[in-house]
Amino acid sequence: MGYPEEALAPEERLLLHRHPHWKMLFWPAVVFILLTAVAGFCLGLASRNVEGSARTALLIGILVIWLVGVLWRSVVPLIRWKSTHFIITDRRVLIRHGVLTHTGIDIPMNRISNVQFRHGLFDRMLGTGTLVLGSASEDPLEYDDIPQVQRVHALLYHQVFDAEREDPRTGNGGYYGSERGYP
Repeated sequence: MGYPEEALAPEERLLLHRHPHWKMLFWPAVVFILLTAVAGFCLGLASRNVEGSARTALLIGILVIWLVGVLWRSVVPLIRWKSTHFIITDRRVLIRHGVLTHTGIDIPMNRISNVQFRHGLFDRMLGTGTLVLGSASEDPLEYDDIPQVQRVHALLYHQVFDAEREDPRTGNGGYYGSERGYP
């Protein structure tokens, strides 16, 4: 059993598991390409214009600077993206993020009083947006870069408000994502 199934309670059903939208990785990818191009250019210059042990030291220095830049500006954001999880179950919403310090929040479905989404033109073109979850006792919680935010909003809305109308005689009535055609 893998993550996030291991975080679920017995008989809790996983409805949705997403990482943030890939647009979070756009600038790290651009930085990787630019750093690699600049490092390649510098390596070419150094190998042509410098002789002897100074050339070796300069080549190693360029490679070390490239490696540090790539790790800091490209690999760390990739790991951060991969370790961020947005999860919806039939009982709660879970958000987990962090690499060295792992943090999370669980929001029971019965505590959610309102579900909203927001996305501008660029976000609509990419199929992403911000999900806003409100409860009666706290400030709304906003989660940026949720892929297919309208579908996630619809799934969550039906999970929250169909559960309120559940038939007490049969225990049925709440709709789950796959039964309604949601993700």
